[in-house]
Amino acid sequence: MKFSALLAASLLPLSLAAQQLPVPRNLQATYAKGTRSATGQPGPNYWQNSADYAIKVSFDPTTRLVKGTADIAYHNQSPDSLRQLWFKLYPNLYKKGAPRAGGMSPEDVGEGMKLEKLTINGQPVDVAKLKADFTNLTVPLRRAIGAKQTAQISVSYSYTLNKGSHMRTGEVEPGADFVAYFFPRVAVYDDIDGWNRNPYLGSQEFYNDFANFSADITVPRNFVVWATGDLTNADKVLGKKYAQRLREAETKDGVTPIITAADLKAKDLTAPAAQNTWHFEAKNVTDFAFATTDHYVWQASSLVVDPATKRRTRVDAVYNPAHKDYEEVVHFARQTVEAMSYTFPKWPFPYAHETIFDGLDQMEYPMMVNDNPTSTREDAITLTDHEIFHTMFPFYMGINETKYGWMDEGWATIGEWLISGIIDPKLDDDYGIAPYAAAADTEADLPIVTLSTQQTGTPFFLNSYPKPGLGYLYVKDLLGDELFTKALHTYIRQWNGKHPMPYDFFNSMNAGSGRNLNWFWQRWFFDGGYPDLAIRQVQKTSAGYDVVVEAKGTKPVPVDLTVTYQDNSTEKLHRTIGVWEQGAKTVTVPVATTKAVKHVKLGATLVPDSYPKDNVWEGK
Repeated sequence: MKFSALLAASLLPLSLAAQQLPVPRNLQATYAKGTRSATGQPGPNYWQNSADYAIKVSFDPTTRLVKGTADIAYHNQSPDSLRQLWFKLYPNLYKKGAPRAGGMSPEDVGEGMKLEKLTINGQPVDVAKLKADFTNLTVPLRRAIGAKQTAQISVSYSYTLNKGSHMRTGEVEPGADFVAYFFPRVAVYDDIDGWNRNPYLGSQEFYNDFANFSADITVPRNFVVWATGDLTNADKVLGKKYAQRLREAETKDGVTPIITAADLKAKDLTAPAAQNTWHFEAKNVTDFAFATTDHYVWQASSLVVDPATKRRTRVDAVYNPAHKDYEEVVHFARQTVEAMSYTFPKWPFPYAHETIFDGLDQMEYPMMVNDNPTSTREDAITLTDHEIFHTMFPFYMGINETKYGWMDEGWATIGEWLISGIIDPKLDDDYGIAPYAAAADTEADLPIVTLSTQQTGTPFFLNSYPKPGLGYLYVKDLLGDELFTKALHTYIRQWNGKHPMPYDFFNSMNAGSGRNLNWFWQRWFFDGGYPDLAIRQVQKTSAGYDVVVEAKGTKPVPVDLTVTYQDNSTEKLHRTIGVWEQGAKTVTVPVATTKAVKHVKLGATLVPDSYPKDNVWEGK
């Protein structure tokens, strides 16, 4: 047994020391260094780097030119002396020759981000000699940035925002744009990989350090800006009546129309200057994005998300009035924030506002969502709550989405399943269930813990969305709401504002629940296999009936039986995954009744079954 396993056994209570999960050597090294702990807590030597960004950017919606400067105070909290800086230039996904996971229209391929000036600690860098590897740029340093030192970086840059091939950012329609990943940022340097060298290919998502942002965004008259962070100069940039409505919305539970269709005709949305500069402040967030338009309506509401402090969150829906499906989005968004704060994960929504912007994608950012219009009300509900749920994972929790997509998308998926039914009790969301049941244990099905960087297509979808979502759901069912919430809050408390890795999650949940859940983590997240339950037999007994359910597959899933009696009344019976913990292959579910059973059906919406033909028993 390796040292880390011995350490884990010595630190955990005896009842939790029984089964260990396989830990890759590079992750075991974090225990030896003391940056992480086998108890699930950050280690005594845990560190992470951070930065303060002062951004000034101008955006011309007609030419789509993004031009700006960023002054960055980069805080090296690591014990290492850094002899180079790695930057992320995400707009270079659109640069000619860039590697991409998907196709792109030729007219959207351009020159990428141009660095016009760069200084580090006052020393100019010859940008003409820098050779970016598309979305990665390595800058060697004349003088290393020592441990616990801060580097002052100043950069000037420009690029043209894409008109089409909308991949999380770009023009939505003439006069409406969602602008994300629009500034050079220092890549993450962490205790696991050192510099984050993974290129951005358009499929896997992001990994950024927590930072403070002070942003000035300059756009033409009547273009309103929504962004990550708090708008601090609303009275200077918004028309007087709109600024007043915004102030009112931040104190009212009802929906306040900030900008109506009638207001759009008045052309008085902003201050009368030819250009207006909107100032936003955001503290301790992993990213910053903004959207701007001159022809969308704006609805807002707010609610108390923390009863202890009476802190409120404002929720915005900003959309083209032609998109009627968006008219309810402010309500769906408000109900999502409320459910997150009080029901699941039952943690006060961590930010002061959340804006749902009518765009061309289905993508989340801190305090912002870029959501396309939908064809049905059901789709509008599930899309809205899924993307807002990402507020907790990855943003509040600082997850490395690039490597561990399941640590954020899986949570957004269970959040969607649970909250959609709160918004509309008639909605029975089965997102991803059928694809998983069909593909389980085929060549397209890999263990969830497989790095996201090693997956595309079906494996990436299954392992990021339904499979981890089901894993979380089944543990919630096993533990019960109260104990599950305690365990999840242990994880959130210990790792919010930090960068948890998979074992920080597993170990935190074990410690928080006081139970060794490794038997399930192993079988659901690490092992192959497929879900397949069957009704082996139904036997008459003196007390009623015994239904024997067999686990033909190796994936542990709950047992859900719907019993229909001769009088057509029904009864539902449920067993958690706990019935499979000790390796049992069958479970007997007694049906206490004096009535004759006509029909027994096995299964539920969120219980995939790769071979469902043996899930029904018909009485004679």
